[in-house]
Amino acid sequence: MVKRGRRTVTAEERASFIMCLLREQPERSFTLRQVASASGGDYGDGVRTTGVILKQLAAQGLVERVSRKYRLARRHQPVYTGCLVARQSGTLAIVREDGKIINISQQNCHTALEGDRVEVILLRRTGSGGLDGEVRRVVERSGRLCTGTTEAITSRTIKVRTDSRRMPPYICLSRAEHPSLAAGKRVTVSIVRWDDESRLPDGRLIEVLGDEGENDAEMHSIMAEYGLPYRFDEAVEREASRIAGRITKEEYASRRDMRAVPTFTIDPDDAKDFDDALSLRAAGEGLWEVGVHIADVSYYVRPGSLLDKEARERGTSVYLVDRTVPMLPESLSNGLCSLRPGEEKLCFSAIFTMDENLKLHDEWFGRTVIRSGRRFTYADAQRVIETGKGDMSDEIAVLNRLAKALRRERIRGGALIYERREAKFDLDDKGRPTGISFKEATDANHLIEEFMLLANRQVARYCSRTRGGRQRTMVYRIHDKPDSDKLEKFRSFIRRYGLQFKAESGKDVTREINGILSQTKGRPEENTVSMLAIRSMAKAEYSTGNIGHYGLAFKYYTHFTSPIRRYPDILVHRLLAHYLDGGRPADADELEKMCREASERETAAAEAERASIKYKMAEYMSARQHNIFDGHISGLTDWGMYVELENSIIEGTVHLRDMEDDYYWFDYRSQTVYGRSSGRTFTLGDSVKVRVRSTDLRRRTIEFEFV
Repeated sequence: MVKRGRRTVTAEERASFIMCLLREQPERSFTLRQVASASGGDYGDGVRTTGVILKQLAAQGLVERVSRKYRLARRHQPVYTGCLVARQSGTLAIVREDGKIINISQQNCHTALEGDRVEVILLRRTGSGGLDGEVRRVVERSGRLCTGTTEAITSRTIKVRTDSRRMPPYICLSRAEHPSLAAGKRVTVSIVRWDDESRLPDGRLIEVLGDEGENDAEMHSIMAEYGLPYRFDEAVEREASRIAGRITKEEYASRRDMRAVPTFTIDPDDAKDFDDALSLRAAGEGLWEVGVHIADVSYYVRPGSLLDKEARERGTSVYLVDRTVPMLPESLSNGLCSLRPGEEKLCFSAIFTMDENLKLHDEWFGRTVIRSGRRFTYADAQRVIETGKGDMSDEIAVLNRLAKALRRERIRGGALIYERREAKFDLDDKGRPTGISFKEATDANHLIEEFMLLANRQVARYCSRTRGGRQRTMVYRIHDKPDSDKLEKFRSFIRRYGLQFKAESGKDVTREINGILSQTKGRPEENTVSMLAIRSMAKAEYSTGNIGHYGLAFKYYTHFTSPIRRYPDILVHRLLAHYLDGGRPADADELEKMCREASERETAAAEAERASIKYKMAEYMSARQHNIFDGHISGLTDWGMYVELENSIIEGTVHLRDMEDDYYWFDYRSQTVYGRSSGRTFTLGDSVKVRVRSTDLRRRTIEFEFV
């Protein structure tokens, strides 16, 4: 027993104090003296007595000793349940109910995988205040699909080598269940059992995609890897095919008739779905009526239908290097909904009456019927702009003049103007890359862009108004202000090019960035500077909570203009129709859930697009082994450097471990790679010569070496 003040503390009480202390802070490990002090024994023989009690508690399995410290035994730790999500650091994590994140390293995940629902215990609190945990049990498998290649076939098993680094390297299939499955096939599989991390998981074959290296098989593998369907179920196709294309008399009567107004579309030369059109006519002295007509997809895709569920699940069309995987079946996306020339089409329109000074004298939103008189490609429209000759040359000239004024106004308002040459692979009839071509945005591109931005902004503004003292619920496209740390890195980086970045916040930041992008245009560092400028920005997303769009410098912004390829645009059409009919504010919780889903699907689609580009990069360079190229350093890490080849979108890596002329290390603060003996340095933007060392189509990687 130990005296505490005038009272004697029994060993049982001391043990109770100790257990309370450890349970209150289960993520912490305590020294013996810390435990003794907290439990009233930091004098006399209290430390010695505390040590004896801790040994007794450890023998009972209540306490464990780790590196000369004591903590609550793992089996008595509080358990937190959640779904594992991937973090940018490469770790996985769950989010507790209080919003705190528990990070879990790969070795502490055991057999748990991203998307699985798991039970987690705390291991420690990090120096930065974060929480590290360990998976105790997998509650429910996500059923997530994995792509891979069959190999190492035995009499009992077929080993599938997986593509994703976030999955086990191999998954086993039963040979008895798939006796005809040969090696070298691209497949999708799911894990059905994995209880022992020392053994390979058992899987289930979902689909055979084709032969390894075959273009369709590889593109379908990418879609499957990111959970994106690449074909429609028969039931969905049947529902789409049953939709009548004939416009009824009642429908004509309920809509504003715009068929006599000069109307046209401008799209890429390979586009098949035309979801926006422009019209123009004089509206009085010095006034123009500009119509932005958007395919009325919501008329055909009704809430609760199979088509609606499918569109919501997909969220967006996916644009891979060699194909478009549409959000809606082609009978809708390329047929009924597409604003093809010479055909009467149902639209949801935003019609503006404006003068040459861009003052809006009137605006009208509602359902219309139109007839496009001409389908222009961007090149077609640009020729009309440059020559002043051709179909609808007068209308295009006026719209181009107004679009340029709108663009100038946006820039004055603080919008970020970021333009980079669009590169695309030239493919042969088997999908193999044969070259790289570039497209630059022209006045024709800007013409369409500015009027789509105008419509999106004004629809968002209208739908955000209050009704009866209540704020209307709306689906916004939001973009937060830049991260200050990323801006500081950008500021310090551009100094090496003699560029100054003085702005701290607000519109000044975008004006400075616009100025820097203008100064570096055509210079060797242009791509690197513009890439880092974009990386310093936040990511745009969908939300019912409006914070504005920083990059566009708009207080209100939404996506209204592409319902054929984006599900949020369909939601916006429905909301606009609801509010035009005098409807009450929509359910915010359900819409916010849809916004999160749409943002997640958008991210998955973007990652799939990047994966397809990386695959074609590796495929293109695999035919150019040991060739020498000019490039520049586009990224630095502690293990190597990224190099982007000049006049291309090809990017590969140079590993520091492969640089045999010196020992190189990466200084994070200065963002420089140093040679310890030679003093040789590498930094972002440096011009270099590289040779193709190797390519890996399965991992979609290219390795270079310096020449």
